[in-house]
Amino acid sequence: MIIQAKRLPVIAAALLLAVILLGLAIGAGWTETADRQISHLLSLRVDESDPAFIAFMQAASWIGGGVPRWIIVILLCGLVWHWCGPRCAIALGGASLLSNLASSLLKLGFGRARPDLIDHLDHQTSFSYPSGHATSAAAVYLLLAWLAPPRWRPFAWALAAAMIVLNGFSRIMLGVHWASDIAGGTMLGAAFAMLGAWWTDRHRIPA
Repeated sequence: MIIQAKRLPVIAAALLLAVILLGLAIGAGWTETADRQISHLLSLRVDESDPAFIAFMQAASWIGGGVPRWIIVILLCGLVWHWCGPRCAIALGGASLLSNLASSLLKLGFGRARPDLIDHLDHQTSFSYPSGHATSAAAVYLLLAWLAPPRWRPFAWALAAAMIVLNGFSRIMLGVHWASDIAGGTMLGAAFAMLGAWWTDRHRIPA
């Protein structure tokens, strides 16, 4: 791993604290100007974009949430089981489930309203902070990269970066999230990915 396994829980704890602090900053209105500037730059342009591009953004968002997300997680659990055994599969599935639960609880705790700059181009029923799509993308694909065999690791890291960026941009462009929602969700997901990587590594080494 790039980061020593024993440091992962400390970094994960720092990320979780950062998620809470960012949520408090959002509640105090400190991110409003930056959030609105970024949303004006991205979501308003999409509202005037080619329908094919909007459909692509909607497809990217669809893959990152709901039933498609869990189908992908199940398939990836099977893949990492093949790579490094059942403990890796449990780590990936557990990180995905627990990060999703944490995101849902934090949404209820902070109760942030969705953006109101354009008509939402994706159906939403929950609060805004942190983004569940961003949380899931970071948790699943970062952990997948950590668990990948050395020969597949460069591709896995590239996939993780692509999925995190694509999920984040699509949610802002579709008018359903602020940029700070994406930042908080990405940090939250990364924290659970690190905990999953630490748990897996910890049990690889005989006591």
